[in-house]
Amino acid sequence: MNIKFLSSCLMAGVLMLGVSAKASLFEDGDARKAILELREKVEVQRQSIEQLRSSTEALADDNVKLKQSILSLQGTIEELKQQIASMGGDREVLVKSLSDLQRKFMDQSKNYEDRFANLEPQKVSVDGIEFSADQAEKRDYEAALALFKKADYSASTQAFSDFARKYPGSGFGAVALYWLGTSQYATKDFKGAVQSFKSLSSLAPTHPRVPDSMLSMASCMIELKDIKGAKKVLEDLSKNYPQSDAAQAAKDRLAKLK
Repeated sequence: MNIKFLSSCLMAGVLMLGVSAKASLFEDGDARKAILELREKVEVQRQSIEQLRSSTEALADDNVKLKQSILSLQGTIEELKQQIASMGGDREVLVKSLSDLQRKFMDQSKNYEDRFANLEPQKVSVDGIEFSADQAEKRDYEAALALFKKADYSASTQAFSDFARKYPGSGFGAVALYWLGTSQYATKDFKGAVQSFKSLSSLAPTHPRVPDSMLSMASCMIELKDIKGAKKVLEDLSKNYPQSDAAQAAKDRLAKLK
């Protein structure tokens, strides 16, 4: 209901009653009393209307505030939805990133394990002697020996020389010196061969290749015209390694040198 319209109707009724009273009952005491009562009622109605209007205005203000609160709440809810959606997307990204990282870590771990496995010493046996050798060490030795077996003696000389320098404490050291001296002998580097064979005898005097290396050393000395030195080596060979096949060959050569 429109409050202003209601107020106008009431005031119009009062005016009409007032005119009628002036026309016929102005001098009448009952009429005066009625007018006063009517005025009191009108005043009561006016106050009620004022209270109603105040209440309505307050309610309108509350309604505005409520609407504002609702809008604010809706905005907050929307922000939360966006944050939740964003968090959901981030979680998927994080999960994928974690999976990729775990996969990469596992791949790298396997690569490291493979590399470490290649670096770990392994048991090898050469000429009946067992020892531990790194994969790289074993690979380099076998590569140098492959060159010798192909009769590429210059290349095998370089390969075994590099091996001896690179792996001074290797278990392959003694046998590598033997093949180095043999390669040098094949290329007619007799001085180099003598030195390699001597190094072998000093490094590992009990190595099974020593008797053969001494026999080859004597041959190098003969080529170098060092007959005295060759005899001494052959005599030591016969004396120190009498059970070896090389010892019998040494006796035969000594007989020829005398």
